[in-house]
Amino acid sequence: MLTKNQEKLIASLQTQKGRELEGLCLVEGKKVIETAGKAVLFTFTSKDTKQFKKLVTTETPQDLAGVATIPTWTIKDITKSSTIVVLDGIQDPGNVGSILRLCLGFDASLVLIESADITSPKVVRASAGTMFSVPWIECARKGADELIHKINRPVYRLEARKGATVVSNESIKKLENKVIIIAGSEGSGITLPVAGTSLRIPHDADLESLNVGHSLAILLAMRYISRS
Repeated sequence: MLTKNQEKLIASLQTQKGRELEGLCLVEGKKVIETAGKAVLFTFTSKDTKQFKKLVTTETPQDLAGVATIPTWTIKDITKSSTIVVLDGIQDPGNVGSILRLCLGFDASLVLIESADITSPKVVRASAGTMFSVPWIECARKGADELIHKINRPVYRLEARKGATVVSNESIKKLENKVIIIAGSEGSGITLPVAGTSLRIPHDADLESLNVGHSLAILLAMRYISRS
């Protein structure tokens, strides 16, 4: 059975302040817990506490949840990947979680600028726990330009703007071995004042714009295939 202190700790992890204070986050469901691996400190089920449904965040929870240590990544970890994805103001937890899975599949790491809290239960679930294996860091908007300059890689901006290079098999092959790709939200686009080569994914005119997750999926998959 969970102790009162454990129940209090778990409840605190439903807030960003609580997660930052404890350095811990919630993991819900067998798949996520398995992916988190050794980061999991303990697990619990409805048999361990009468407060189970209040302590988890899903409306129809699986009967298994846990508490895990939030991974700590460095710039050195980020730069081991051939592609560094920079998310500029992506607030949707589902998008951020899906993009983490894309990073795992296509040799990429992640930098988040004013985006959804990657340790939130919604992002952890949407990422299927890949936030424990994909290198990621959060950066304040004020320091983003300095960080990107420090990494010192060619920068590509994923945006549908006039004069942008159309993404194709040929243009993808011309990308450097190690790159930074910046992606913004569907509504606001990229707001970081960081220079780079614009890339545009062509699509039917009836579609106003592509979701950021879909855009990155296309670009990262094409880049991965071209390098295989």
